[in-house]
Amino acid sequence: MLPNSISKTITLEDGREIIIETGALAKQADGAVMVKMGKSMLLATVVTKKEAGEGVDFLPMSVDYQEKFAASGKIPGGFLKREGRLSDYEILISRMVDRAIRPIFPDDYHADTNITITLMSSDEEVLPDCLAGLAASAALAVSDIPFNGPISEVRVAKIDGNFVINPKPVDLERATMELIVAGSEEFILMVEGEGNEISEDEMVEALQFAHEELKRHCQVQKELTKLVGKEEKRTYSHEVNDESLLEKMKAELYDKLYGVVSKQIPNKQERSELIKAIKEDFVESLGEEHEYDEGLIGRYFGKIHKEAARNFTLKEKKRLDGRNPDEIRPIWSVVDYLPSAHGSAVFTRGETQSITTCTLGTKLDEQMVDGAVHSGYNKFYLHYNFPGFSTGEVKINRGPGRREVGHGNLAMRALKKVLPPDAENPYTVRIVSDILESNGSSSMATVCAGSLALMDAGIPIKAPVTGIAMGMISDAKTGDYAILSDILGDEDHLGDMDFKVTGTAKGITACQMDLKVEGLDYNVLKEALYQAKKGRLHILEEINKTLDAPRAEFKPHAPRSYNMQIPKELIGAVIGPGGKVIQEIQKDTEATIIIEEVDNVGKINVFSTNQESMDAAVARIKAIVAQPEIGEVYTGKVKNIMPFGAFVEFMPGKDGLLHISEIKWERLESMDGVLETGEEIAVKLIDVDKKTGKFKLSRKALLPKPEKKDK
Repeated sequence: MLPNSISKTITLEDGREIIIETGALAKQADGAVMVKMGKSMLLATVVTKKEAGEGVDFLPMSVDYQEKFAASGKIPGGFLKREGRLSDYEILISRMVDRAIRPIFPDDYHADTNITITLMSSDEEVLPDCLAGLAASAALAVSDIPFNGPISEVRVAKIDGNFVINPKPVDLERATMELIVAGSEEFILMVEGEGNEISEDEMVEALQFAHEELKRHCQVQKELTKLVGKEEKRTYSHEVNDESLLEKMKAELYDKLYGVVSKQIPNKQERSELIKAIKEDFVESLGEEHEYDEGLIGRYFGKIHKEAARNFTLKEKKRLDGRNPDEIRPIWSVVDYLPSAHGSAVFTRGETQSITTCTLGTKLDEQMVDGAVHSGYNKFYLHYNFPGFSTGEVKINRGPGRREVGHGNLAMRALKKVLPPDAENPYTVRIVSDILESNGSSSMATVCAGSLALMDAGIPIKAPVTGIAMGMISDAKTGDYAILSDILGDEDHLGDMDFKVTGTAKGITACQMDLKVEGLDYNVLKEALYQAKKGRLHILEEINKTLDAPRAEFKPHAPRSYNMQIPKELIGAVIGPGGKVIQEIQKDTEATIIIEEVDNVGKINVFSTNQESMDAAVARIKAIVAQPEIGEVYTGKVKNIMPFGAFVEFMPGKDGLLHISEIKWERLESMDGVLETGEEIAVKLIDVDKKTGKFKLSRKALLPKPEKKDK
């Protein structure tokens, strides 16, 4: 125990403990805690400015999760040998914490806020990502920063038919479902996870199980807040309001905005232009010398527009584009659109469109993961790109942002569940989704296009996967709500929930949920899941019209693969001195050959875009690893001629002695003029010396034996 430290302990059902400690470290931060579980230790700090920036009407918060290499006794790679920019894995954890924490801040709190979570010590039996949200919330709980918490995060997995909280990595390998769930004492706030085609009821059951654990975590944090004396939070005033302006704008604009949304215009740009014109007309009506704040006008206009759109949907049970709540936008798709790609697809749903490629590679193309905790290789990865033109914006391409990393990861989770096992799939598979148009749910378009591209490439997936984004608009006062299938971008912005669900005809493979209001009744959640299932199956019917099963053959230009196993002692013979043999085979045949030792067996993968090239490479390898058999006949090449006979290479890398007495039936006095170096001759393996392993060859055994002459 550190001096002056205060701690509280959470005990899990299996007896493992999570300790939250504060008061001794990072005391100049507004709040700081060390969260411990086993040997795993996460330091979480939070700092905010006292005042909001001028004109800021949102919460400018950044969440950074980073794993120190020293935490697991490693030194970073690269030239600098120090931690650099966050890895995709760290970005994904940062996003999950952000999505869980952001909704619990007061709506009018706009001060710059930075939350940093650092893995200082790791434990092979503890996954730190499920502790990050708890650590961030605990840091806020011991500060005087206003927030409507606490919250916590846990991993819930179904292992051997039972739900387990924060399972060990070795047990997680047997899980049929894995979810990260965040929530407060009252509500679920965020969900991210995957499953092996699980049912909707199974998912709801898992969320309820996780929530019971979250309640205990929140209660412990409240007790910690009392211990450190931080029940009273700082006062703040980040918003300047003008109630008379709000009343004026609502009186003049609400009916006009309601009139536009009730027109149910399908085209996003046309709808946006009409909304924009209403605002411009109002500003113009104020005159050039008006004293109203432009920022307030913009904020109030957005508020009134949101209220009009929400009220329309709740009252009329219709959508901004004219659809019914459970109606899916028109869908069309094509495959094999890009002739040089190994697999390609275009998927369009309404005004959202993805063009996606599938590329097959060798083991050399595997993605290397070199992190503080996680290291290894990925045989399947997915990249998602969201250029500015997809929404008609001018945006310089600076590489993938956090949103693109997150959307790509969700689509990757959805599709990896239907890929063949690694043992049956020799290929490295890369999916790339380029969003060409976006008006809601581009990550789900990526799932649909990715599924089609995989099948177009001939990858034998278990079943096609589709995805859908669900939304909800609700009224806390009346209890009225509307669940919306296949939401628009505007509905995402105006609504209370963004719930993405992917799956096959059998069940769910991945999900992601973010709530923007306090709480979601489990009955409503179940209703949303079953409405999502209906939508997923409809989308599946549509893409099945384009392609309903993997192609039986790869494209002519796609790489072919051949797998073989050899005894580990023959690996060196295939590779050759300094790699000479394998390099020669690759140069002569233009095939790619990967050889490695796995479980005391040599495993060889041969890749080529040309069947003739592959056959030649395989034949060369088989010749090297083939075992000589006594009595077999071989075509050999004379390597050296000696006075007592010749050494003949009868198999690659295997020489045998053809003694002078075994060349002909007639007696030879010398080797002069009998054979030439490089000459090819047929020989028979007649013996192998048991002590030395030397091979004895005969040529005369293949020649007719002359008849004996009468004396």
